[in-house]
Amino acid sequence: MESIRLRLLKWLIGPVLLLNLAGVTLSYSLAWIPAQIAFDQSLTDAAAMLGAWVGERGGRLIMELPPAAERALRNDELDQTYFALRDARGQLVAGDDSLPSVPARSGAPVSDGMVAGEAVRFVVLSVAAGPQRGTVVVAKTLRKRGQARAAIVRAMLPLAALFTLASVGLVWFSVTTGLSPLNRMRASIQARTAEDVSPIAPADVPPEVKPVVQAFNSLLERVRAGGQAQQDFLANVAHQLRTPLAGMRTQIELLAAQERSPRAASSLAMMQASTERMIRQVNQLLALARAEPGPMRKTRMERLSLDQLLEESIQHFVEQALRKDVDLGFDLRPTRVTGDRFLLRDLVDNLVDNAIRYTPANGSVTVSCFPHLGGGMLTVEDSGPGIPPGKRAAVFQRFQRLDEKTTGSGIGLAIVRDIANAHGATVAIDTPASGQGALFSVFFPS
Repeated sequence: MESIRLRLLKWLIGPVLLLNLAGVTLSYSLAWIPAQIAFDQSLTDAAAMLGAWVGERGGRLIMELPPAAERALRNDELDQTYFALRDARGQLVAGDDSLPSVPARSGAPVSDGMVAGEAVRFVVLSVAAGPQRGTVVVAKTLRKRGQARAAIVRAMLPLAALFTLASVGLVWFSVTTGLSPLNRMRASIQARTAEDVSPIAPADVPPEVKPVVQAFNSLLERVRAGGQAQQDFLANVAHQLRTPLAGMRTQIELLAAQERSPRAASSLAMMQASTERMIRQVNQLLALARAEPGPMRKTRMERLSLDQLLEESIQHFVEQALRKDVDLGFDLRPTRVTGDRFLLRDLVDNLVDNAIRYTPANGSVTVSCFPHLGGGMLTVEDSGPGIPPGKRAAVFQRFQRLDEKTTGSGIGLAIVRDIANAHGATVAIDTPASGQGALFSVFFPS
């Protein structure tokens, strides 16, 4: 579909150009017509002057024109001047025989014609001397008129071009200014993140666009409701799965504690590992559901102590670290941040769980927090295989794994990224100073 800007410009610039053309034509006429009248008046005055020298002698017309007067009449550097006096029978009495006989016409004393193959403008004047009648014809070439007309055109064209450009520029500026609210609205929508489905404020748009904005807001509300329903469903399913899975894990642990054959013990161990994996993935799904944007997120933000939250969260991983012979340590300094307590626990759980899972036996995992640049910094350092620099950006995408041998669902670091984004925090992956493992840093602004 053609843009509104282009359509407005087409509908406005065309009429403006036609109006400018009409104005130039009118201006040209207003400049040329008086000049034409002045040239014609000079011809009429010349004919009247010649008529004053017409007399009668012996029953015939004569013209007693002094040579000085004739020289003054013909003295023109550009134009050629012709004159002739003819009697009532059309016989030449005085002047140029090349000037044809032209009858006097009332109402149109000045006309156009040709003399010696060149266009002329001539005037015919009836004269009388006693009983004798005749006509005086004065003709002049159009060279000076042509120069005057060209001078008028040369003067008009730059002005016409200037006014045309100014008009087009004014139309362009007016259209651009008129569409600026739409441009601002477009920029505002483009600046939104994929999670921002808040309605557009109708007060910020012109009345002509309000129906479109209202329809768009209605669509956003349906999208938000659909996303909220999906988020609620995912959270409910994950929450409902946790209870039976926890019960299954307890029963498997009880069976494993009893004496069984080696084959049964192996099967129970596999069942226990599978159950643990399912519980971890359900917990991750629940964390992912909580990390999704929702209308209540901002109301859950509070000023909290990051070091105390870490101290509470790390306790749940002590047993896991002991089972793998991983040295789990921490360096927690008093650090205050603003955030959602439940989401931050999910963030810490995923970072620490990943660090312990990928750190080999006899390795180490260190969790730290400290004030930094007016905000707070959380770091999780491990001595595992690390993450190559070329893959560090990809691991934050959902369902991404380093290789086919890596276990897990591939959403742990995606959850970390989403929670960090929800808090305006930034996540970075580096190599520790020891050169071995991975160092995850989360910076919370003030």
